[in-house]
Amino acid sequence: MSFDIPENHICGFIGPNGAGKTTLFSLIAGAVPPSSGSVQLRGSDVTGKGPSALVKMGVARTHQIVRPFRFMTVLENVQLAVHFGRHRVTRTARAKELGMDVLKQVGLDAKAHLLASALSLGEQKLLEVARALATRPDLLLLDEICGGLSATETKSMLNLLHRIRQDGATIMYVEHDMKAIMTVCDRITVLNFGRKLAEGKPEDIQNDPAVIEAYLGTGAFGSRPRG
Repeated sequence: MSFDIPENHICGFIGPNGAGKTTLFSLIAGAVPPSSGSVQLRGSDVTGKGPSALVKMGVARTHQIVRPFRFMTVLENVQLAVHFGRHRVTRTARAKELGMDVLKQVGLDAKAHLLASALSLGEQKLLEVARALATRPDLLLLDEICGGLSATETKSMLNLLHRIRQDGATIMYVEHDMKAIMTVCDRITVLNFGRKLAEGKPEDIQNDPAVIEAYLGTGAFGSRPRG
């Protein structure tokens, strides 16, 4: 597995369940040390650095299963990320201010003082993104943030990704929703059994015979992927 991520791009990663997508994110984000090879960030070797060190270097991620601090407010969840993010903020008032800015960015400012447990799934997904954004990342790893969302919620989430990219971030995005990932990504990498099967623009991936056989299936595009 070898690839480069151009700055200020949205790069998608797709493949069957078990292909290694989440494991790849864990390697890059420092949650799992690689058994071989290296991870480079803007020319610097960051192999083996832990998640907290990588957050300080501008790398943040979300997870497939949202796990907010359920009995803290939405704002308090984001405030923690501000406190311990890339640029540590010690003053509570300033952390609240920055946290509210992030909640406005994702559209959750009206829910700031609700408990996180009171949010819908779609809102909890937005909170997951907000907590990552609150660390001020240059590289944002998003793992199935549209999973379980309605068509309207998915459209809003993809619009948010465009805005995040416009603000200067680079995004790596794992998703099973093929319409979503083909719509939003500049480039897509296909994984299969832990190896890179294909890489290219969305239209190239959509028509790649090896990708169709291994993942997309032989039916019309947009049918449910196998796995």
